[in-house]
Amino acid sequence: MGFFESEIVQQEAKQLFEDYQSLMQVGNDYGKFDREGKKIFIGRMEELMERYRIFMKRFELSEDFMAQMTVQQLKTQLGQFGVTPQQMFDQMHVTLERMKSELEKKP
Repeated sequence: MGFFESEIVQQEAKQLFEDYQSLMQVGNDYGKFDREGKKIFIGRMEELMERYRIFMKRFELSEDFMAQMTVQQLKTQLGQFGVTPQQMFDQMHVTLERMKSELEKKP
């Protein structure tokens, strides 16, 4: 069975996409959130990024040709912006840490 034929992989991909879309929609109002709302949003983003990191690691570790092609496509697309997948995750982490520190500064 191919990597993408797995029902588990399909379900996780679908769930990641839906959760990301939902979070981005809610995030449009981030500036209007109170302190607790911002903490919850940041926490959910951290959880989503960790799930995505694990999902991508499964692709990298798979010997399935299509999974490897997907990894290469991602690397190529990010490479056009001068970024590796690891740098993308690192930058998201830095951004979320900065958002948290901003919350801690405000009374």
